[in-house]
Amino acid sequence: MIIGVPKEIKNNENRVALTPAGVAEMTGRGHNVYVQHNAGAGSGFSDEDYLAAGATVLNSIEEVYAVAEMIMKVKEPIEQEYSLIKKDQLVFTYFHFASSEPLTMAMIESGAVCLAYETVEKRDGSLPLLIPMSEVAGRMSVQEGAKCLEKPLKGRGVLLGGVPGVPPGKVLILGGGVVGTQAAKMAAGLGAQVTIMDISLPRLRQLSDILPANVTTMMSNTYNIRDMIKDADLIIGAVLIPGAKAPLLITRDMLKEMRPGTVLVDVAVDQGGCIETCTPTTHENPTFIIDDIVHYCVANMPGAVPYTSTLALTNATLPYALQLADKGWQTACKENKELEKGLNIANGKVLYKGVAEAWDLPLSEVLENELVAL
Repeated sequence: MIIGVPKEIKNNENRVALTPAGVAEMTGRGHNVYVQHNAGAGSGFSDEDYLAAGATVLNSIEEVYAVAEMIMKVKEPIEQEYSLIKKDQLVFTYFHFASSEPLTMAMIESGAVCLAYETVEKRDGSLPLLIPMSEVAGRMSVQEGAKCLEKPLKGRGVLLGGVPGVPPGKVLILGGGVVGTQAAKMAAGLGAQVTIMDISLPRLRQLSDILPANVTTMMSNTYNIRDMIKDADLIIGAVLIPGAKAPLLITRDMLKEMRPGTVLVDVAVDQGGCIETCTPTTHENPTFIIDDIVHYCVANMPGAVPYTSTLALTNATLPYALQLADKGWQTACKENKELEKGLNIANGKVLYKGVAEAWDLPLSEVLENELVAL
C-alpha cells in the first residue's frame, strides 16, 4: 500500500502521525511511505531520519495526498485539505465528527473512507487510540490550569499546592475516565485538595482505591456540581461519550456562582465541550474570560508537547495502521472488530451512530458480509 504522511497544518499542531521507526516497519513489509517535507520537525524528527528509514520525502501537501492510498494524520483535516482528499482514499486520524458539521459533510461528499482513532474500541469498551492522548491531556490540564491560576493570567492567584501555613488550592474534576484519573494524579501530586466526580459508583470505588488520600470521590449530579463549583479554584471538564457530543455539565448561569478568577479547563472541547461557555481555542491564544472566569479550551492540548505525544500516539496506532496497510481497510475491518468500530464515514455513508445523531443524518448499517461490498 502507498501511505502518505502530510505535515499537520492546524494551528500550533506539532505532532506527526508516523515516526521514522513506524516508517521502517511499513517499508520493511513492502509498503511505500511518502512523508511531506518537515512533517516531523515539530516532534524532533528530520527529513534525513525518514529517508534513512526508507521513506520518500515530498515537498508539498498536495503531492502527498495525490499519491497516497492511505493518509495517516493526527488531527482532523481542516478546510484547505478537504479538496485534496480523494474518493476511496483511506484517512486514518482523529476526526471528532460530532463537533463539526462542515467536516462531516465534506468527508461525506469526498467519498473517502474515514477511520477515526477516537472510536476504535476494544471488546471491554476501552478506546486504545484515544487513551494515550487522554493521558497526556489529563496531565496537561492540571499543568495548564495551574499556570492560568496565576494573577498575571487573570486567575485567582492561587498556588495549587499551597505552602506551610496556607491551605492548598481546590481542584474539581468532572469525569473519572482516563483524562480525569490522570488529572487527579497530577493535581494530587502537586498537593491540591482534589474532588473527582463520576456517574458510576463502581468507578468511584476503583478511584477511591487507587488515588492518594488528598483525592475525594463524589457522585456526579447537578446538585453536587453546583455546590462544589462555589469554592473550586480549578475545574476540569473530563467527560467523554465516544464519537458523540459531550454532555453539558456546567451551564452559563453557573459561572455567577464561581469566585472571580476561577479557571475552567474543558478537555472535552474537541467533542463539543462539557462547559456551555467553552469554545475551541489554540495554543497561540489559549484563554478567554467570561464573567471573570478564565476559560482554557485548547482543542489539541497534546500538540504542545509533541515529542512525548507523537511517541505515545504512534505506539498505539502503528499496530492498527500495519493491519490496514497489509490487508486493506475492508479485510482489516472485517477481521478486526476494534477497527470496524473506527469506521465513521465510508463512500458517502455515515456508519457511526454518534455522528448520525449529532447532525440528524441517516445511519447505514454495515454487516460483516457487507464490508467488502462498500
